[in-house]
Amino acid sequence: MSGFTPPEPVGTAMIAISDLQFAWTDGPFRLQIPQLSIGAGEAVVVAGPSGCGKTTLLNLISGILLPAAGKVDVADTSISSLSDAARRLFRLRHIGLVFQDFQLLDYLDVLGNVLLPCRIQPAVRLTPELRERGLTLLQQVGLEKLVQRPVTRLSQGERQRVALCRALLLQPQLLLADEPTGNLDPENSRRMVDLLLQEARRSQATLVMVTHDHSLLPLFDRTLPFQQFLARTPTGTEGGVV
Repeated sequence: MSGFTPPEPVGTAMIAISDLQFAWTDGPFRLQIPQLSIGAGEAVVVAGPSGCGKTTLLNLISGILLPAAGKVDVADTSISSLSDAARRLFRLRHIGLVFQDFQLLDYLDVLGNVLLPCRIQPAVRLTPELRERGLTLLQQVGLEKLVQRPVTRLSQGERQRVALCRALLLQPQLLLADEPTGNLDPENSRRMVDLLLQEARRSQATLVMVTHDHSLLPLFDRTLPFQQFLARTPTGTEGGVV
């Protein structure tokens, strides 16, 4: 395999969730989604206060977490029925993840972290084209002069931009961004969201971003208020998670 070509979107719904239930065993958090559909190519923002459980929803969509009941389909694939190894491979090939805690490797430099997807799966080989794409993405986020800098010497905002470039490298069908602007100033925050939207639209990918920043909501096709997914606890209050 000489490189990685992202597959075409399948069907009209990129994400289809039905009868989903999830709960943490050590707390009151209860998530309940009877039905949720997000179309291929749609840009959706999930809004809600910090600590309410929005990250949990992204982890369920990506297969990092499994629901107690119900079904999660991504690109006509039942994520919740795949084995752990199959879910990891599916994420690599189809989903670009921007984690809230970045998950960069300290022993790699900036470019090495962006190209990391090419190191962890034999099916995805590092080609000159992918290396050039990594460099182009770093230039777009203003990090072209820091390509060889260790990530331990980056600011929080710079680390976040590296994580964004890594998520975009393979032009995934689905982009999941967990508070990608949380450590950025307003100017760089808007720059990052613009890049996410630009890349998603250029590659006809679906974008789901969680945020508590309501100033970003008008940039998206649709807003999903997260509170609607929280089930009532026995005490009558809504479940939540830190």
